[in-house]
Amino acid sequence: MDEALLRSLTPGVLTVLVRRGADFAAAEDAVQDALVEALRVWPDGRPRDARGWLVTVAWRKFLDATRADTARRRREGRVEEEPAPGPASGVDDTLQLYFLCAHPSLTPASAVALTLRAVGGLTTRQIAQAYLVPEATMAQRISRAKRTVSGVRLDRPGDVATVLRVLYLVFNEGYSGDVDLAAEAIRLTRQLAARIDHPEVAGLLALMLLHHARRAARTASDGSLVPLAEQDRGRWDTAAIAEGIGILQAALARDRLGEFQAQAAIAALHADAPTAEETDWVQIVEWYDELVRLNRAVAVGQADGPQAGLAALADLDAALPRHTAVAAYLHERAGDLTKAAQLYAEAAHKAPDLAERAHLTRQAARLNTLRHPRHSPPEA
Repeated sequence: MDEALLRSLTPGVLTVLVRRGADFAAAEDAVQDALVEALRVWPDGRPRDARGWLVTVAWRKFLDATRADTARRRREGRVEEEPAPGPASGVDDTLQLYFLCAHPSLTPASAVALTLRAVGGLTTRQIAQAYLVPEATMAQRISRAKRTVSGVRLDRPGDVATVLRVLYLVFNEGYSGDVDLAAEAIRLTRQLAARIDHPEVAGLLALMLLHHARRAARTASDGSLVPLAEQDRGRWDTAAIAEGIGILQAALARDRLGEFQAQAAIAALHADAPTAEETDWVQIVEWYDELVRLNRAVAVGQADGPQAGLAALADLDAALPRHTAVAAYLHERAGDLTKAAQLYAEAAHKAPDLAERAHLTRQAARLNTLRHPRHSPPEA
């Protein structure tokens, strides 16, 4: 049985059911039932179209559950709509599934668990073991998360930054139980990078690879941690380092610097040094300065008020990535909705991808509605 194949097919099968009208919780249950059936049947002969087989079985499982639930009789009309067995649609909605599992309404812990279950294809038991909690506790967490996102429609661009935060949380959990969460986070980030052209996705993948490359040298034989300066650099994974640096260089060449790219650049300087003494600390300091400048302006705005934040921002190069978006946020907090709406619109025009552009455009529209409520559509 090719468990890796099943895990790779899981998100695509789930999104097919959701696109056909199944709510997320019911669809996810049906997909899990189909995976159990595959584990039972496939050892005797795997179907030619594995994904199509899973879609057909999962849809039938969903219909069976629908028929059995008297509270959902209104859905029984879907029984007549069951598609004929055959190759499944080639449409891949996995990217939308990432956004759904990292929905802002979920807590970070719930978003991580749901991502590992729905996108990663891990079982509840595996996730519980990885996080060292009882399986029943993890099952409740996943169930609550599924109920939370069941009413969310997959028809709007998601927040890439939130997805990346969730994947970074997974990576930082490292290894426990029978699941290597660091390796799983790298796998999922590779999958995301194949579906979305975004420099920060590449930055996060590079950061993960560069950190993971030092894993073998990070602990001593007795399990104690070995500081970076004392690690045996001969045990570092040079192939992973080379790949991470290559991905990072391509991302930096787009001149849309972000937090994960800056962190990856710092990790690359450490990885590139033959010895701890030969580390280019001057460049590392410069990257740290780059990393904290915009974040500092936002923090000053939170601590000392938006005017102080705007004053801190005025000292920075306006060409810095996210400079305009940060200015819009601070002007909004200062109460200047007209200027904030204008800046959000400008930031949207500069955005490097559709998801970020859509988010900033919605912010501008929201403020314009607040400024001119009489032009807003009447409530239903």
